[in-house]
Amino acid sequence: MTSITEPDSQIQRDDHRFFGQPRALASIFGVEMWERFSFYGMQGILLLYLYYSAADGGLGIPQATAAGIVGAYGGAVYLSTILGAWIADRLAGSERVLYGSAFIIMFGHIGLALIPGVAGVVVGLILIALGSGGLKANATSVVGALYSKEDPRRDAGFSLFYLGINLGAFFGPILTGLLQSTVGFHYGFGLAAVGMAIGLTQYSFGRKRLPASSHEIPDPLPRNRYLPYGLIAAGVVVILVVLVILGVITATNLVTIVIGVTIVASVGYFVVILGNRNISPVERKRVYAFIPLFIASVAFWSLYQQQFTVVTIYSDLRLDRGFFGWEMPVSWVQSINPVFIIVLSGVFAALWTKWGTKQPSTPVKFAFGTGIMGMAFLLFLPFAGGGANSTPLLAMVGILFVFTVAELLLSPVGLSVSTKLAPELFKTQMVALFFLSVALGTAISGVLAEWYATAPEQVYFGVLGGIAIVLAIILGLFARPIVRLMSGVR
Repeated sequence: MTSITEPDSQIQRDDHRFFGQPRALASIFGVEMWERFSFYGMQGILLLYLYYSAADGGLGIPQATAAGIVGAYGGAVYLSTILGAWIADRLAGSERVLYGSAFIIMFGHIGLALIPGVAGVVVGLILIALGSGGLKANATSVVGALYSKEDPRRDAGFSLFYLGINLGAFFGPILTGLLQSTVGFHYGFGLAAVGMAIGLTQYSFGRKRLPASSHEIPDPLPRNRYLPYGLIAAGVVVILVVLVILGVITATNLVTIVIGVTIVASVGYFVVILGNRNISPVERKRVYAFIPLFIASVAFWSLYQQQFTVVTIYSDLRLDRGFFGWEMPVSWVQSINPVFIIVLSGVFAALWTKWGTKQPSTPVKFAFGTGIMGMAFLLFLPFAGGGANSTPLLAMVGILFVFTVAELLLSPVGLSVSTKLAPELFKTQMVALFFLSVALGTAISGVLAEWYATAPEQVYFGVLGGIAIVLAIILGLFARPIVRLMSGVR
């Protein structure tokens, strides 16, 4: 990310019109809030749309296959952040990629809403995955461009930005779920498109207030390399289309392919970084320290992202959602986690600030996050295998509270440590590696959800919860050696 020019920097420092922050933050806050509204609103009803019968407005896809598709789609979102970051760094700049990605997302939701059947799912999910990856990769960069490194409002600005994300994540599933349960799935998808259009409209009016640095291209691709890269991109698209036509890539094996691609990309990134002769011995040690954290992150996200697969199915089949004769839409369960994030993120921030240098090291936080995620799965055991409406809603609220505690111990900490451990030459790539761990875990969650469709629930939740706890214990035991490899970073 490039630094802000002095005039831009001075203008932003003197601007306190959005809750004490630069007014331009309101535009990014808004587009991110509405993007999360559309993203989580759509995802809250997507799995149901895939496996509900045609009589109930769905496509009637087998439950295991439907869960795999959702896992593959989630993994593709995080995989595409790599592409979004590369386009911003080499071709267009963060702000332009963000703006273009918002259009792509909106068209994806329109495709889901208007194109019937499997064709709408294919067109819609491909566009939303590409657009969400591009927007997610660059929104944070654009927020950072509003502040100089010395601006004391920087952390508060990011906290406000994070609030916008979770406001959208809260309201999206509630409203799309309400429409889906009353008038049909396509109206829910249509509302997601409307939400993205609102965010895009307000951002269009406010983007002129963004600093010039948000438009700059840090490492422009030479013009003479446009054609070779374009041909490579076109070749990849052609190969994918041919593989789909030949039946090599199908709905049933898509999630496995996403997992394979993500593993290859992750290993490739580590090899490139560790094999570079221009990084120092200390930097190389820090990259090695990131490997066990990467593995723990994959394990964590493979369980956490089941909110959109297994937890959705469980809520549909087992959860008592009745209130005095009225049944709460299944998608509303997805709005519980954002409420806890809004409430608890400030608590955790205050806790780390109060403890200062006495706070647990990053490997210990990762160990606790992974272990607590495993405990959340074990909390399903008293209710596993029950009939319809056998699990009280309050129990699900408690389980998702534990999900959130685990998330706040690992997710923001992971983003932070990826920047701290990164060699100077590979700052962006280390952040990309963290997103690849999210991509891999999300795709694995789809495969695990396929197992859920056939395994006894007691075995499913017990085995996965137990594995996560064992991994957490192992990471905790090796925390000190990992900290030594981190060479001064905690």
